[in-house]
Amino acid sequence: MKKYITDEKNGLDYTLVNGVYLPNLISTEKSYEIGTWGMRYYDYIKECRPAFCTSLKVQCKLNTHLHDVDVRAKEMYDTLVKQLAKDQGVTEQLKADNQMLWVQKMTNIANQAREIVYNEVIYAR
Repeated sequence: MKKYITDEKNGLDYTLVNGVYLPNLISTEKSYEIGTWGMRYYDYIKECRPAFCTSLKVQCKLNTHLHDVDVRAKEMYDTLVKQLAKDQGVTEQLKADNQMLWVQKMTNIANQAREIVYNEVIYAR
């Protein structure tokens, strides 16, 4: 029997120990810091898609996947806020002239952008 094998179906490596193949579960994944969007996505997949979450953990791809989702969601949110503010005429001049109106509009824009990101990135998978 071979000392080391790789299962082509799941991509895991195994080592022969006392006649039994045991999976090599040492993580080779690069560690990224996960932001707010990535943590929200993690909470979602942990609760609503546990098999997918476990699969990512076993394949040592969870952190990378969460990082990718986090980066994409953050970029989308920032772009949406800028675009919605431009479309609705929220400018620095408005901020200087009427701060309360500016805060109200920006809060509304932030909420709109957040909902779009939730629906398009976080819960869409």
